[in-house]
Amino acid sequence: MNKVLMSGNNIIGEAAIRAGCRFYAGYPITPQNELTEYMAEHMRNAEDGVFIQSESEIAAINMVAGASAAGARVMTSSSSPGISLKQEGISSMAACELPGIIVNIMRGGPGLGNIRPSQGDYFQATRGGGHGDYRTIVFAPATCQELADLTMDAFDLADKYRTPVMILADGMMGQMMEPVIFKKPKKRIYSDDFILKGAGNGKSKFIRGLLLDVIDEEEHNWKLARKYSVITKNEIRREEHQIEDAQLVIVAYGTAARIAKGAIKRLRENGMKVGLFRPITLWPFPELQLRALAANVKNFLVFEMSTGQMLDDVRLSLQGYAHIDFHGRPGGAVPTPAELANVVARLYEKVD
Repeated sequence: MNKVLMSGNNIIGEAAIRAGCRFYAGYPITPQNELTEYMAEHMRNAEDGVFIQSESEIAAINMVAGASAAGARVMTSSSSPGISLKQEGISSMAACELPGIIVNIMRGGPGLGNIRPSQGDYFQATRGGGHGDYRTIVFAPATCQELADLTMDAFDLADKYRTPVMILADGMMGQMMEPVIFKKPKKRIYSDDFILKGAGNGKSKFIRGLLLDVIDEEEHNWKLARKYSVITKNEIRREEHQIEDAQLVIVAYGTAARIAKGAIKRLRENGMKVGLFRPITLWPFPELQLRALAANVKNFLVFEMSTGQMLDDVRLSLQGYAHIDFHGRPGGAVPTPAELANVVARLYEKVD
């Protein structure tokens, strides 16, 4: 396989098409516009491919839900405030157990904020974002190669569990260019029992998210909860980098993890034993795997491009078994590896 040099946004689009995405609906917003442009250009070359620039983000997510109900592999994308507008539709897709991919190329916020890279949407992504008891699988790629691989995996998991899956990246990931190899997509596994049939093609299925009977709604919620338990058991992913002898471990994801690796290289060159724990699935969060590190490591630093959102999950995971510090840069501020290294070096001096 040959490597191809592409930008992050375009990589997601190409990976989606190769994975069998045949319906895309979206609305322009920076810094993910290149993805929408890529889909507009290349879906025409995909067999039965449909691209729609919708009149709004709300329209886009509901178009995607309808196409998913009809059996298509579907995707939509946006950036932070646009994803907020999609939340009711994502909740409805989760309720109706409709697979689909939602890409969030995060920008600074809250509100309209700015178009700089940020990680302020962690709460929204990992807690469902919309109303009701539901979750979405959330992938947090840290390289362009992972953008390609995880996008393809997202379609497979969406079908497997009949659930929306989110790709959570940021403006830096979307704009950067790296060489990638597109892996061969897996054969789609999707039961005909869950595909709506058109006239003349068999009996239609009735899909609904409105359950007026309280007992029916309660059972449906427990059914979803059981599915999420299976996902939590089977689909956790993480990376551990130079933790074998670490006396302090940085916990970071996405772009922040890239910065952390640069900082760790500097720190190691100066004799400081620092490692990295990187969640690749933000939900389900690798809780038990992180807690296991606390048997040997008593000092952790959570590093995010936010005021501290993943920090909550790290605290819940470690349960007081280790000391946790935090360093964050919110609102689109992107720190350098040197800045983070200086922060860690000061903390390392206090390590027992």
